[in-house]
Amino acid sequence: MKKTKEQIRFNMQRVKNKDSEIELMLRRELWKRNLRYRKNVKAVYGHPDIAFIGKKIAIFVDSEFWHGYNFEHRKEDFKTHQDFWIPKIERNIERDREVNAHLQSAGWTVLRFWGKEIKKDLDRCVEIIIETIQNSPSPDVRRER
Repeated sequence: MKKTKEQIRFNMQRVKNKDSEIELMLRRELWKRNLRYRKNVKAVYGHPDIAFIGKKIAIFVDSEFWHGYNFEHRKEDFKTHQDFWIPKIERNIERDREVNAHLQSAGWTVLRFWGKEIKKDLDRCVEIIIETIQNSPSPDVRRER
């Protein structure tokens, strides 16, 4: 069934850039496992959805639509406004790569999870985060004498 322009507009206005369902699922599970983090950190380049500042771990929760999951095949799904949507999604993909490179060059570990990964296997996503935290070097602790 084809949606009207009004229905599409209504749906698009409700898209969130933070506190999405998938982000909340992951955050709640981390909190339940006593992992404390910062959310939507503006002080860190790229504004990660979740960050472990002391460990320099940035986590991004990417929705398939906005971040271009399997985009080479999905381009054909855009039936209208292709001249707008295709460059927009391609720029999002490019920006994600730039953010990854910038953070990694600054010594951060970057983890990205697709929404469907979180929905399908939340425990595995959390295990990846825990392993990353455990394998991350501790920050330098300097004590004055």
